[in-house]
Amino acid sequence: MIMKKLHLFTFISFLLIPFYSLAANSSDFQVDAPKEIINNYISDIKTLSSPRIVDDYIIFTAAKESRFTGIAFDFENFTIIHPFYRSELHDDEGVFNNSILFYIAMIPPDIDKISYRLIIDGLWTIDPINPNRYFNPVMQVELSTITIPYKDDNYTKTTKPDKVHFVYRGTTGQKIRLGGSFTNWDSWIYQMNEVAPGVYELDIPLPAGTWYYNFYSGSLAMIDKNNPNRAYTTDGRTASVITVN
Repeated sequence: MIMKKLHLFTFISFLLIPFYSLAANSSDFQVDAPKEIINNYISDIKTLSSPRIVDDYIIFTAAKESRFTGIAFDFENFTIIHPFYRSELHDDEGVFNNSILFYIAMIPPDIDKISYRLIIDGLWTIDPINPNRYFNPVMQVELSTITIPYKDDNYTKTTKPDKVHFVYRGTTGQKIRLGGSFTNWDSWIYQMNEVAPGVYELDIPLPAGTWYYNFYSGSLAMIDKNNPNRAYTTDGRTASVITVN
């Protein structure tokens, strides 16, 4: 069960902070990943590594030995501590052999760099497994950093209140179709147009609501790799999700 975010009663810039100074609350900007995103990525967390960017999320890892590890970000003015969670690791035969701490954060829109610090057992520190860091002269502390690569904005998204722009990226010369809950999973109604080598697009009107979809090539159903929002449908298939407001 994912813990709620933790706020500081009083924020003292990166001093030793006892655990009783933390209180459960919620933040204005939601950086916790949805449960389906965690389920998709948690199986890939095997070892300690520098922060990894996957789709629209950053995966942080930390050593298992601490009683508590949290993370605070510059875009929240370091006033919120988000707790790490523990993942159990198993060998090929399913036997438990280790564990690791992790946190998955959503990348805020329109940002190209993130600075952060960890709090490990009450002590503020840089991320020991991230070599990218700098000294902030205003705060008089060292911060860990992540550079966010430029991302093409041509992806599946709502373009109007009642229209969705679907985008599939693959190899050129394919016949890519679109199906979903809005076609009762009939994949032969909509065929996408190749607008550039390997880029297939289609605009269709959809009423307000949450819709599930996949791309199709022949009989193969494919999720939208550029859309991190995924879910299992009632019949057990994995599908991409788009919400029309």
